[in-house]
Amino acid sequence: MTNTIEPCTFVIFGATGHLSRNKLMPALYHLEAANRIPGGSMILSLGRSDWHDENWKEEIKQTISTKIRGGLDEKVFARFSARLRYFRGNLDDDTIYNDIKGTLESDAEFPGNAAFYMALRPSEFGVVIQKLGESGLVDEGHGWRRVVIEKPFGSDLESAQVLQHKLHRYLKEEQVYRIDHYLGKGTVQNILVFRFANVMMEPLWNRNYIDHVQITHSEVAGIENRAHYYDGAGALRDMIQSHLMQLLTLVAMEPPATMDAEALRDEKVKVLKSIRPISQSAVRAQSFRAQYSSGMINGKKVKSYLEEEDVPSNSTTETYSAHKFYIDNWRWRDIPFFLRTGKRMAESKSAISIRFKHPPQHLFRHTVVDQLKPNWILLGIQPQECVRIEMQVKEPGLTMTPRSISLDASFASNEPNQKLDAYESLLLDIIEGDQSLFLRYDEVEWAWQVVDPILRVWATDRDYIHTYPAGTWGPQETRRLFEREDQFWRHSLNPNDED
Repeated sequence: MTNTIEPCTFVIFGATGHLSRNKLMPALYHLEAANRIPGGSMILSLGRSDWHDENWKEEIKQTISTKIRGGLDEKVFARFSARLRYFRGNLDDDTIYNDIKGTLESDAEFPGNAAFYMALRPSEFGVVIQKLGESGLVDEGHGWRRVVIEKPFGSDLESAQVLQHKLHRYLKEEQVYRIDHYLGKGTVQNILVFRFANVMMEPLWNRNYIDHVQITHSEVAGIENRAHYYDGAGALRDMIQSHLMQLLTLVAMEPPATMDAEALRDEKVKVLKSIRPISQSAVRAQSFRAQYSSGMINGKKVKSYLEEEDVPSNSTTETYSAHKFYIDNWRWRDIPFFLRTGKRMAESKSAISIRFKHPPQHLFRHTVVDQLKPNWILLGIQPQECVRIEMQVKEPGLTMTPRSISLDASFASNEPNQKLDAYESLLLDIIEGDQSLFLRYDEVEWAWQVVDPILRVWATDRDYIHTYPAGTWGPQETRRLFEREDQFWRHSLNPNDED
């Protein structure tokens, strides 16, 4: 821990909810264990439950004990719990905001710097931000103030603009931290290092050598009792517009002038601005949606999406979403980027698969080799964190027969207790004031502009949706997105794997 990082009060709205219990509190504990939380910092938790400080500390101990790496360390938890305080109140009650303000300004136990984390339903963001602004809590006279907002930032372009207008009334852009935990993953950040620290990659990273790019996020899990949120969102809003669109920008962006947050985000916005608009007539050719039906996962039968609790029987909300985008700039013109995500899939994994074009001359066309397999760069994000380069070598023996091999660079730490996960890394960035891995508003707005035409067409087409059995890789019909017979979905990081 450096001495230059100022202590702060971490104020968590919705502290008793799912996100806080399962992500934020374990992450903050791990930062404590790594001695990364600045001395004197406090964690102020707000919820509706009728608890006091000691009740809350015991509740947190029980909650995180099964979620932290290496088991609970009593000495670490004693340090951590000394930072915990609990405030009871309703989000629309002015009293609680006045109490927080008085605490931050007059109680010496609490640092004046404050980060407000919205661990809330998206519909509640606007209310809390308005109350923070009207109470003067985000004024920076007594220390810095930062507001952290979870995805989704709006549900479409118009709602994102409305939310931004409310934010802009009370906050400067540099005070807003729109968090996307995907960008905190070590492998995602390693995309920048892989691209810009290796001169051998740069001459090949363009339309002249790359055939297409695939970005995949698949989940074995279903909607997990989140029907009230998910049925109103769907896979396109939940994953494509946020996480996967961010991965696309990192793969496609130009080298930033510096690693300064604004320079990095400028280049990402340029990519989003360059994505070819999808017309209403092109939606079917470039987008595909489907919904999981019943099936088998890990030897157990699971129910269909329509059988999930609180899902309307006539819902056409997509649980699988696949798209083809083009980036109309000098580097990527006419090279397709395929993005897909789905629930109740065959495996849980995230990966970027970059396929290269074939050599201009097939020297082995008069041998037993009919068609050479292409080269790939495979970036595993989760659960495997690695970079693999797939290439051709000669089979042992007398014949000139190529075979695929994989050059594997796994860079995950062998010391799991020493490694910060995505949320831990991003929480530390909030404390340090580093916005490099957080979304600027124009990133959010341009991402919505890309997907809004698809959402509008799907909203009017409510009669039919494709299905796929749970436990599979999705519907076969999604192959219509590809442009040639030799293109296929990569399902794994292993050589010779194809749809």
